[in-house]
Amino acid sequence: MSLGLTRVPRQLLLHHNHTLKLSLHKRNPPPEISTHLAFSIPSSRSIKPQTPHRRREPKEPILVFSSSSSSSSSSVHQCHNCYIKKMTVMIDKHSVLVGTFFAFLFLYILRRNTRTREEIRKRTTMRTQNDSTVPVLRQENGGGFSSGDDVIVVGAGVAGAALAYTLGKDGRRVHVIERDLKEPDRIVGELLQPGGYLKLMELGLEDCVEEIDAQRVFGYAIFKDGKNTTISYPLEKFHTDVSGRSFHNGRFIQRMREKAATLPNVRLEQGTVTSLLEENGTVKGVQYKSKDGQELRAYAPLTVVCDGCFSNLRRTLCNPKVDVPSCFVGLILENCQLPFENHGHVILADPSPILFYPISSTEVRCLVDVPGQKVPSIANGEMANYLKNMVAPQIPSELHNAFISAIDKGNIRTMPNRSMPAEPHPTPGALLMGDAFNMRHPLTGGGMTVALSDIVVLRALLKPLCDLNDAASLTKYLESFYTLRKPVASTINTLAGALYKVFSASPDEARKEMRQACFDYLSLGGIFSAGPVSLLSGLNPRPLSLVLHFFAVAVYGVGRLLLPFPSPKGMWIGARLISCASGIIFPIIKAEGVRQMFFPATIPAVYRAPPAE
Repeated sequence: MSLGLTRVPRQLLLHHNHTLKLSLHKRNPPPEISTHLAFSIPSSRSIKPQTPHRRREPKEPILVFSSSSSSSSSSVHQCHNCYIKKMTVMIDKHSVLVGTFFAFLFLYILRRNTRTREEIRKRTTMRTQNDSTVPVLRQENGGGFSSGDDVIVVGAGVAGAALAYTLGKDGRRVHVIERDLKEPDRIVGELLQPGGYLKLMELGLEDCVEEIDAQRVFGYAIFKDGKNTTISYPLEKFHTDVSGRSFHNGRFIQRMREKAATLPNVRLEQGTVTSLLEENGTVKGVQYKSKDGQELRAYAPLTVVCDGCFSNLRRTLCNPKVDVPSCFVGLILENCQLPFENHGHVILADPSPILFYPISSTEVRCLVDVPGQKVPSIANGEMANYLKNMVAPQIPSELHNAFISAIDKGNIRTMPNRSMPAEPHPTPGALLMGDAFNMRHPLTGGGMTVALSDIVVLRALLKPLCDLNDAASLTKYLESFYTLRKPVASTINTLAGALYKVFSASPDEARKEMRQACFDYLSLGGIFSAGPVSLLSGLNPRPLSLVLHFFAVAVYGVGRLLLPFPSPKGMWIGARLISCASGIIFPIIKAEGVRQMFFPATIPAVYRAPPAE
């Protein structure tokens, strides 16, 4: 048996339905050739007819197998096996080509991904955090956000640390940048009202007042002209643990920082933020200088600025109108007993109030208010003389010796008392909070209560937003924040400003009567003391209740002047007393915003209540 291979034109194959019977010779085939098998490999391309003058050979070879034996099934089977072997060889060759192509394609994609990762690695900076090196991806062209950060918090004081823990507990990835992570040493921010403690419990931070020798506070004792009265917080409806707390400010802040740092998605870094990064009116992040002096940038869809009363970033986010009505002179009295245990003490002295409250089991904080922005010099001894000659004679006898000892010890510190109403410029991608945003006179100790209340509001606002990169939705929710915070914040702010003016001495007869009327009104007890102290403590932050009690004091003062028989002088002083009361409270309310304070429901807000659990 012989097997031949002949090349045949494609047109002829198609004409005979792909079955050809051809001879290997030009003449008729010999009779012994009885079987001719033809196989062709079809082409996917269409075939055009050839002209008679030009003859083209087909590109694909046509294989013709001929058998010289008689018609026999074994011969056909052998020819078929031979064809299959040749086809297998061809398929193997094609498989090698296809495999090689895909291998080169895979190598190309792998190389490209390697280049991308290399470019990302080059844009990755390293920062120092608590003596450890952590890689942080930062975008240099400002077109997006750093990987991993949902919120940047500027400042890690009371507001910043509490906010970082709260958002971190909700699953947000928080980057906190604080100027100095050492324990702060301040003479204010040491008294947390019961309303603030309730907010602390709501945020899950109540254990931060433990293990710092914090003291429980149940109310106030007020002294005036040798008389005194006590007013207690209305805590009957609350858990037995609810009360005010007084402590060292630095210890409290460190406890909150430590708790925030326990969350894996909260990063605390020491650095100084120098500016906000804006693009088309939207804040994209911050530029800051790290602990080792490197200029770095951090990006996130939301930046919260809460870097305290000395903030250098607030001007881009609000209209700051900072007033400095007085300064506090701070002392620590050691190993002395307050006349009323577990109470804050307010002495209505001349020219302005003096505060005493415990900050540990062996220490009592004394804050002497000095009106104006200038205080006697500490260096040349003027301050010591002022305290001994002007202030000490007005101190209760139980505290007199400890007060003189504290002056002689020489650890006298001062701090300006700032007041600043909240006048924000709603800015996409950024928010102000804490003393960077809103301040009031620290006489009532309401600053931390306002900050913690703001955090509760912000947490509820952000809960429905799974993706903070949705800039349009985020902006609407942040605008609602400034409205929803008003009832609590404006009540405490207004009360602090009004009480300071009422408690300060004045040569004006009407102001003197107002001061005395306030002391007598609180001394009545019952609703007359429980109402104002519930406002002061943050337990009943209702603006309308504040206005009613304030003018009730004024009317009470007028009644004292007119009873038992009215006199022209009494009527005149009474009229001026009402005018004086109006002149004290209405400017404060105007600065806070009448509509926001009393009618917040009339202001559009996309979200007004926490989601149902």
